Amino acid sequence: MIIAGVPRAGKSTISHLLSRQYGYQYISMDSIIAGFEKCFPETGVNTYQGLSSLETLRVISGKMAPFVRTMLENCGYDGPEPGMVLDMYQLLPEDYDKYIRGANCEIAYFITSDVTPEERFLIQKKYDTEKDYTFYKSDEELREGAEYLVEQSILIKEECRKYGLPYYETAKERDRAFHRFLQEFGFER
Repeated sequence: MIIAGVPRAGKSTISHLLSRQYGYQYISMDSIIAGFEKCFPETGVNTYQGLSSLETLRVISGKMAPFVRTMLENCGYDGPEPGMVLDMYQLLPEDYDKYIRGANCEIAYFITSDVTPEERFLIQKKYDTEKDYTFYKSDEELREGAEYLVEQSILIKEECRKYGLPYYETAKERDRAFHRFLQEFGFER
């Protein structure tokens, strides 16, 4: 199961829930991407490469999607039971459709597109914890990031509609969106 979308939309919350309650192996793709950035800069996987927010998202998504497909294809003989959950920020629906669809996995996107950047900033402040790299950023940096995250959420929503992929808007009714996800994917009856 791939749980994708923007930061503080509930990806990790849902991913950890699936891991704890249903036995899925949890994998943080953010950690893997950070490893690529630091150890293999020649791959071009770099969050801070001077591009716009959307272009950075597109570059990393396009490079990581084939990697994820390979991971999924090669864990069959020694794969975790009942499965694994990949918690991943930088995966666009277009790249899921191009590289991953058809692999033995499902995907759900968690976004915050139905808010203003200021409302998105307040969501960030509410859900940031000391474990999050953004916890230590200034309010000015977070406000700038909020604009990007709304913009990215809108793009993800449009692409989910285009490719027929499920997405969950968590900006205003987060718990309801989580419940709907769990029901629609058969985790709750």
